[in-house]
Amino acid sequence: MTELPRIPTSGGCREEPILKQRGQREVFCGLTGIIWLHRKMQDAFFLVIGSRTCAHLLQSAAGVMIFAEPRFGTAILEETDLAGLADAQTELDKVVDQLLARRTDIKQLFLVGSCPSEVIKLDLSRAAERMTEKYAPSVRVLNFSGSGIETTFTQGEDACLASMVPVLPKTDARQLLLVGALPDVVEEQAVSLLEQMGIGPIKVLPAPRAESDLGVGENTVFALTQPFLGDTHAALERRGARHLAAPFPFGEEGTTAWLRTIADEFDVDAETFERVTAAPRARARKAIAQASEALRNKSVFFFPDSQLEIPLARFLTRECGMEAVEVGAPFVHKGIVGPDLDMLAKGPTLSEGQDVDLQLDRCREARPDLTVCGLGLANPLEAEGLATKWAIELVFTPVHFYEQAGDLAGLFSRPVRRADLLKLEPAE
Repeated sequence: MTELPRIPTSGGCREEPILKQRGQREVFCGLTGIIWLHRKMQDAFFLVIGSRTCAHLLQSAAGVMIFAEPRFGTAILEETDLAGLADAQTELDKVVDQLLARRTDIKQLFLVGSCPSEVIKLDLSRAAERMTEKYAPSVRVLNFSGSGIETTFTQGEDACLASMVPVLPKTDARQLLLVGALPDVVEEQAVSLLEQMGIGPIKVLPAPRAESDLGVGENTVFALTQPFLGDTHAALERRGARHLAAPFPFGEEGTTAWLRTIADEFDVDAETFERVTAAPRARARKAIAQASEALRNKSVFFFPDSQLEIPLARFLTRECGMEAVEVGAPFVHKGIVGPDLDMLAKGPTLSEGQDVDLQLDRCREARPDLTVCGLGLANPLEAEGLATKWAIELVFTPVHFYEQAGDLAGLFSRPVRRADLLKLEPAE
């Protein structure tokens, strides 16, 4: 088996200057997070307080058939609400009454703010407190913002999880908390590896059901599985929990470093760690080597979109042999992505925020072999002859941990191979 040589970090990028720009941005709506969250929390319902545009977005993004019974919906703000001719709080109470009377399986109700509800300053926190008093203890009502005005699309999950932390019961138990919504099969893989090392008890946020025994306290240590959970990270630390900072579990190297950080915290010996991880590490290295053949010595440019950019740049450069030209992220939270920055070799421009016209100019000048960006930029760049990868696909696809490492590399190699094939086709 041939393993790619590791690129030296040369001290890493943690202290490198970051280009910070504020201008026009191309981002997706934070309501998108509901699509994967509603599948994860089996007794929750997400009620968006928004416009018909919000409803159309959710329906099209989820791909829910008309006869399905999803765990999300939209309370439509009508013209009378927007004009202040109707009491929006009263109207919202009516909608929630009807919803809970019809759906008795709901144990957690999230009131989700949108651009329209925030523009008219609808106080959903007050509504959530009022409804909690009315429906407790059978239903817990929380609120968070999914507005796309000032956020990127993955912050919808962050806001949701952060809203749950203050109401978690206190516990003094020594425990590991895995934080972030993952596909069930991926979560099971992570928990299985940790349990084989003798680590436990292991809890997960978000839990599949409200009546789980999930609590938090000063003896809780937590590991993030997603790099966009800044508000949740802060909320957990306010509850006394301690963060285990580690590279994110993308690829063989990132997964091993993530597991090693947790194993060290729970005093797992080197022999046990090697016994548990040796076989899946070997499978991951082999899968990455096969899937990344088309990526070697190719260049990549990241537009800021999902907040996965820095860990993915580390994976692509160190495990797939790519060269990063620019790594843009909506926010650079060094307390979270610092370990990945430590492993990312100096060289690429690190940028935070966006002035999209200026960034497009830099991308066009660099002419990278692959551009990772949002849907709004992908088609125009493809028309200019640049191969692109949709950033949102990296959130909807299982890409974490060993068994998905080859699939992750394949997501990037396919558009590069396609572009290479198109260059070989003769012009008509």
